[in-house]
Amino acid sequence: ASEFETVKKSILVFDDAVRDVAWELGGSRSARFTVNYGQLELMPNDAVKGGLPLIINVTDYPNASYSTYTGYVRYRISTNYVTFGNGYESYILGDDKTIVSAGMESFGRALIKQEPSWVNIILNYRVRAVKTYTVNVTQPDNQTVPVSYVNIWIIKMKITSWSTFIGDFDLTARSFNITTKSYGGSDGNGYPVMNGKCNILAQLGNESDTATIPLDGEKVVFNFIVAEIEVST
Repeated sequence: ASEFETVKKSILVFDDAVRDVAWELGGSRSARFTVNYGQLELMPNDAVKGGLPLIINVTDYPNASYSTYTGYVRYRISTNYVTFGNGYESYILGDDKTIVSAGMESFGRALIKQEPSWVNIILNYRVRAVKTYTVNVTQPDNQTVPVSYVNIWIIKMKITSWSTFIGDFDLTARSFNITTKSYGGSDGNGYPVMNGKCNILAQLGNESDTATIPLDGEKVVFNFIVAEIEVST
């Protein structure tokens, strides 16, 4: 049980590391793990090998979408050592939402989940969507219209192959790449705003949620900002 509590803390420290380096290209940080009774698994960002589909669609705004596969981190220990009861689920970080729109909510989601014979702690990353600002922009016809900008922040866990670890080791998060792709409708100057809002649907694995963001502009541009985090020991 003491290992389980220690690993819980290490996973929260590792989440801090991911958050610290995500938007700082080339940055890296580590968390120390001690695993003797269970095992830590790195699940690859690969459709065939168990990666999670990550799909984002801004409904009513054609082509404003992104899809990929993301990896995740899983710690497993036999119920011979730790048990909460079959079917037990509890978040130690975040909650079950796949997309958040409040600035204070965490990107990371860490779930304790008991299955027959195993207790798991699963760490993965959800989507954050925020309206950043609305500014007046001169259009090609020289009309000036207010355009809202919505940033959709995505952390993709880059794990090349499935691997499992026991013993004492450092798990490292490194900012591998940051890309931004903007969608602004057919002319690139912004989609006409529909009903004063946008609905952003995010699927992570087999879960999905929608965030609704009010828009005060006449047009809107969506920026998909993707941080690829390489996870390794």
